[in-house]
Amino acid sequence: MDDHLIIELFFKRSEQAIVEATEKYGNLCQKLSYQIVGNKNDAEECVNDALLAVWDSIPPNNPNSLPAYLCRITRNLSIKKLRSNTAKKRNSFYDKSLDEISDCIASRFSVDSQIDSQALTRSINNFLDTIHPVDRSIFVQRYWFCYDVSMIAKHLNKSENYISVHLHRTKTRLKKHLIKEDFL
Repeated sequence: MDDHLIIELFFKRSEQAIVEATEKYGNLCQKLSYQIVGNKNDAEECVNDALLAVWDSIPPNNPNSLPAYLCRITRNLSIKKLRSNTAKKRNSFYDKSLDEISDCIASRFSVDSQIDSQALTRSINNFLDTIHPVDRSIFVQRYWFCYDVSMIAKHLNKSENYISVHLHRTKTRLKKHLIKEDFL
């Protein structure tokens, strides 16, 4: 079913919207959540919570991209679940990928400030629009979906060294971009 029709079902408050969204994007959300929480049951719970959050937020929201909207909510809930599960512990997948990029996104602005984080998000998105699609794909898989280097290499049929080099180069370019934009 077309995404616009699924969103229309949400606006009509039809429970079929949940069924259709789950059928079309359930596996994507499940994989995303599992990459972050590392537990099948927790991932399922996060996906179910995300679907409920979408149900509660459409209407009034009318997302341009249903999969992006659903994945963002799933990712945020998964991160929240991970933090809850691992309070003061370290999680290798998620924390490792954030540690790798922290020198690029550490900002002198308050993390709690919504306006500053939106400006940083726009700046990173603008940067991602300027790089080669392969580099963008590698970057997003690593730092949005939290895939490890070996998984990305397998997915793109490249060596782990190739992926690591491209990540390093992209992070270096991102850091220069953020310095130029006065975020670092």
